[in-house]
Amino acid sequence: MTANNMHDDWWKQAVVYQVYPRSFRDANGDGLGDIAGITEQVPYLKHLGVDAIWLSPFYPSELADGGYDVIDYRNVDPRLGTLEDFDELVTALHAHGMKIVVDIVPNHTSNMHEWFQAALTAEPGSPERDRYIFREGRGEHGELPPNDWQSLFGGPAWQRVADGQWYLHIFTVEQPDLNWKNPEVHEDFKKTLRFWSDRGVDGFRIDVAHGLAKDLDSKPLAEMDADCVFDTDNRNGNNPLWDRAEVHDIYREWNAVFNEYRPARFAVGEAWVIPEHQHLYAREGELGQVFNFEFAKANWNAAAFKVAIEDGIRSAHDAESTTTWVMSNHDVVRHASRYGLPQVPTTGYHELPNDWLLRDGTTYIEDRDLGARRARAAILMELGLPGSVYVYQGEELGLPEVANIPWNHLEDPIAFHTDHAGAQKGRDGCRVPLPWRADDEPRPADWDPLFGTGASFGFSDAPADGSAPADPHLPQPLWYKHAADKQMADDTSMFNLYRQAMQFRQEHLTPSDDTDDITWLPGTDFNAHNAEVVAYTRPCTGEGDGTFACIVNFGPDPIDLPAGTVVLSSEPLDEPHKLSADTAVWMLLP
Repeated sequence: MTANNMHDDWWKQAVVYQVYPRSFRDANGDGLGDIAGITEQVPYLKHLGVDAIWLSPFYPSELADGGYDVIDYRNVDPRLGTLEDFDELVTALHAHGMKIVVDIVPNHTSNMHEWFQAALTAEPGSPERDRYIFREGRGEHGELPPNDWQSLFGGPAWQRVADGQWYLHIFTVEQPDLNWKNPEVHEDFKKTLRFWSDRGVDGFRIDVAHGLAKDLDSKPLAEMDADCVFDTDNRNGNNPLWDRAEVHDIYREWNAVFNEYRPARFAVGEAWVIPEHQHLYAREGELGQVFNFEFAKANWNAAAFKVAIEDGIRSAHDAESTTTWVMSNHDVVRHASRYGLPQVPTTGYHELPNDWLLRDGTTYIEDRDLGARRARAAILMELGLPGSVYVYQGEELGLPEVANIPWNHLEDPIAFHTDHAGAQKGRDGCRVPLPWRADDEPRPADWDPLFGTGASFGFSDAPADGSAPADPHLPQPLWYKHAADKQMADDTSMFNLYRQAMQFRQEHLTPSDDTDDITWLPGTDFNAHNAEVVAYTRPCTGEGDGTFACIVNFGPDPIDLPAGTVVLSSEPLDEPHKLSADTAVWMLLP
């Protein structure tokens, strides 16, 4: 067991590895990753050095939104395995000293969920319909939606059913929003939390945590702001959909369920809210943690990262918890590509990478060598910080975004429902199946010379009947050759940089208390006002270690390092006491 996991509140300083199960490892050769494939790779995760995995949705689903359209919250998608397979995964993780966190999707269900199917056959005003948000339409015969809200995934946010009523779906039409004013909804999700906790799950990641509580009754729907769906900045508390005060009543209920177990369970909230509100979700008596997305939003810019770090630590202090750090996940362009694209300020985050992605990676030059160099520096900056670090599968291999997936092979609904100025290609480029073996090259494909066909790079095993594996559910590019097996054997690889950094973090930076403080390193080159350097210190936990320092050079010119011992660097140092551009070091200061 890792040193961190010896504590009951292990999650406060954990390194958590996100597994997107359909793209992690395919054990039965059908082209779709599965639970058995994850269990097979538990030794890999142990060798990497993570404390826990976060398992993205693995529930029965029509895959209208990559598994976030859940049909049954207390079962496993049969294409991914069985409950027995899940139990084996939990047992394997615990036997290797690791924890497991599972995704909970409480804002909406699948339209194939038994509740929604019952709602469709029930009458307006029935108890079955009250579990969701049904409303009458406008117009002489109710032929118009209740208002002009648009779905986050494109198109109207209301869908009409056979008897003329409309239901709300903030995401896809296959994801009807639940009515969290209904007590039955509350009780069913508490039942789900207990179901997985009883099976050994250690914690939960809460999808759309800021969206459950809604106010659609205080004034006529037609008078509500059409833009409120896209504006999560609810500083004044008036947004009817996002970050409402009532949502915290739900999480206080859930916290009581967490405390039924020993050690107590916890949750981390996906709450896209202003930094000043993050701590409300993580405070004592609620979830425990919330994602600090300011870190993931930042361009490769020292000032932006300093603000994100300060905001994250301030929020942790306000919540009396610890913060989280994340650079990539299943919803954003991989950071190795973001950092290799032109670093142009925009009004919103990731606008340039998303524009580049929309046009199949042709509009801007992606400098992959530069992106990889910056990604190596970034992981040292991130892993050196106090709090929890969330690592997305494949980032330890330095995987870039696959920007040029042919449009007829895409799966993400965003690609098919957005258009005009709001058009997006979607999130499939960061969800491409992982490359495990460099020598398992794909066969050339007639439809595109950049991709292969058939199971490739060790993602899929051959089926039990001896036939050839199916094509991966998303195509892998031929440049995926720098696979996991090759990187594990290379001491200078991205994988081994991650592994070495996690090992040092376990031995020297996992505190025995909840200390979540850093000090900006003083000095001409390192002070907090230097626009080209991020440099911070924090105490080491080992006796006689001295003071830990992380120094990242964002500028174009080398900088002088302070007196001390370099214990890890993202790139070899050109000179013993000089730090080159886009490079980070960990040091022990006297």
